Amino acid sequence: MNTKPVRKAVIAAAGFGTRFLPQTKALPKEMLPLVDKPIIQYIVEELVDAGIEDIVIVTGYHKRSIEDHFDHMSADLRANLKNAGKLELLEDTKKISGLANFAYVRQKGPYGSATPVMNVEHLIGDEPFIYTYADDFIVASPSRFSQMIDVYKEHGSSVLTCITVQNDADYSRYGIVAGEELSPGLLQMSHIIEKPGKEAAPSNLASVSGYLLTPDIFKYLHDAEKVRPPETEFYLQPALQMMIEDGLGILAYQVKNGHYYDTGNKLEYLKTVVDFALKRDDIRDEFKAYLRSIVD
Repeated sequence: MNTKPVRKAVIAAAGFGTRFLPQTKALPKEMLPLVDKPIIQYIVEELVDAGIEDIVIVTGYHKRSIEDHFDHMSADLRANLKNAGKLELLEDTKKISGLANFAYVRQKGPYGSATPVMNVEHLIGDEPFIYTYADDFIVASPSRFSQMIDVYKEHGSSVLTCITVQNDADYSRYGIVAGEELSPGLLQMSHIIEKPGKEAAPSNLASVSGYLLTPDIFKYLHDAEKVRPPETEFYLQPALQMMIEDGLGILAYQVKNGHYYDTGNKLEYLKTVVDFALKRDDIRDEFKAYLRSIVD
């Protein structure tokens, strides 16, 4: 199958992060640290690992620190690290700006998941691309984006990232996909049912975290925008449904060997920090001992 390579990605990062106020009054939620690295950098590194070269980050008025983070480090910081003999840290920090080609777009338009995609149409053109968020992600091996790209290469269709529902409450928390099972964990989608509850759920696959989209999506977003009621939010799902009804296949793919993290609320963010800290060779043992000491 002759499919164009997936070289571009879009990260939605324009939200206000109100659940983390007052911390996010000045610091974007995407820059909250998982030990010593901001959440958004993990997303970027995962994209780069999957072969992405160009990353467009859709931001809001208060997100300049994201741009600064992926820019060249200041001369003062370079000199400070060099004089202190922290050469390994200096090299690791210098590499951040070279991870990919970065572009930034200020979000304009109604609230909802479709608006960031519409805002970057001129930068994506006629290429397939990954669309993802900076506050939830899946840690997997191979990475979720690598797995999605492999599915795209085989089928040539848009792909939705999915996870298996873990408990009954999740059926009322996520959109549950419906369709024909092509193979275990892979559905040819017919539609998504938003928060159906367990009894009405058509499968145990929940759509979370991201998409690999063909450029066909832009036409359908424009069509969906024309029929969107005034003063309502603008979401991707109606455009995706239009694509399906026009015979453009969309696949729902369960990421293999993955663990889903949602850092969009305080409790889940803290759980994520703990998990990431326990994976660190430099602090794991002492941190684990500390956790044991406070729960005994």
